[in-house]
Amino acid sequence: MKSLLSFHMRKKQFIGLAVLGLLVLILEVSFHFYKKYKIQQPSDAIEFIPADKPTLALKAFNPNDLNHEQWDKLGFTPKQTAIILNYKEKICKGNFTSKEQLSECFAISKDKFAELSLYILLPETATDKNPDYKKKDKKLTIRGKFNPDNYNAQDWVNLGFSERQSESILKYKKYLGGSFLSKEKFKECFIISESQFLQLEPFLLFPQQKITTKPLIKPKSIFDPNTLTAKEWKDLGFSEKQVQGILNYKEKILKGSFKTLADLERCYMISAEKFEELKPWIRINQPISKLTLKQITEPDINTISFQQLRDYGFDEKAAASLLGFRKKLGGFAQKEQILETYNIDKDLALKLIQEAKLDISKVNKIDILTADESTLKRHPYFRFHADKIIFYRTSVSDKNDILKKLNAKPKDIEKMLWYLK
Repeated sequence: MKSLLSFHMRKKQFIGLAVLGLLVLILEVSFHFYKKYKIQQPSDAIEFIPADKPTLALKAFNPNDLNHEQWDKLGFTPKQTAIILNYKEKICKGNFTSKEQLSECFAISKDKFAELSLYILLPETATDKNPDYKKKDKKLTIRGKFNPDNYNAQDWVNLGFSERQSESILKYKKYLGGSFLSKEKFKECFIISESQFLQLEPFLLFPQQKITTKPLIKPKSIFDPNTLTAKEWKDLGFSEKQVQGILNYKEKILKGSFKTLADLERCYMISAEKFEELKPWIRINQPISKLTLKQITEPDINTISFQQLRDYGFDEKAAASLLGFRKKLGGFAQKEQILETYNIDKDLALKLIQEAKLDISKVNKIDILTADESTLKRHPYFRFHADKIIFYRTSVSDKNDILKKLNAKPKDIEKMLWYLK
């Protein structure tokens, strides 16, 4: 009898332990799948915030789509942003093709790139095995001390740079007024990587110094920098060399005139402190355009040509940008769209808006129910939503319902409607 009782007790204990073990196993399996589920969940959508805030909130982005303001919001200074955009346009031929290529822009530190890398919508490496931009860790052949101002294109090639890089270095020197001025200015050349600069630095002959100006001589009255003579610039406290640099910058880089305060502020011969001292006295009078649109044969924003834009007063870069943006859009649907053009002169653009006509009859429209992926991703207003559009149209046949499901900003929806068939 005792033996039977003992057997029943052991049986109950065994069943209890088995149940307990099963519960532990179920909990462990459940926890495993929970962790896997959490990892697979997309991160919350978070917007860019200004760089002066203590932390950056990030979301996935394509660096090819960012403008000055958006790079600034990622935490870069205006100077770093300018270098990144120069690198993109001149070295990468207008487009970053991989994360690796973007990481080689020396304005982006290794730590900063590591912070952004997970959110960058680019492949890790380019498909081209020998892209032009490849120059990382290249050993330069330096035979002794030299003044880079005296080097021609072949001299730079002999150092180890490609012909294209050598030409760009010389263009940068020309941009500076014909001289690199100092090691600091030389280092800012976006063609020359940080590792290459470290190789070159011990052999550079000019002193490492910042541009300085004499104390400000208070202007006698308000002045227009476009009308100042060399003597009047000197009277403001600039040296003869600085005055020559300012005049060269105005004539060669800005095609003859300062159009905005920002043009003057970007002049490499005028320090930030000096600009702030002069700023209250500056009044830039915009010259009247050589031609009015009434004198142009086709006064229509959707048909105006590059040369007509140049004749109207736009510089080459602004005219090309405007036509490039118009092509990407498939034509302007609203006059005000030209203000979205990169590098546009706002005052001149507003004048164009007032005087020009707009024929929207030939604007290319998109059917989001049938348009292929490349068409959607090429268009400035649809590309950010292309993947969602393609996904939703598999189960939704009404265009308006698809737009609602995008959860886009009302302003973005309005722009898409302009181009919707």
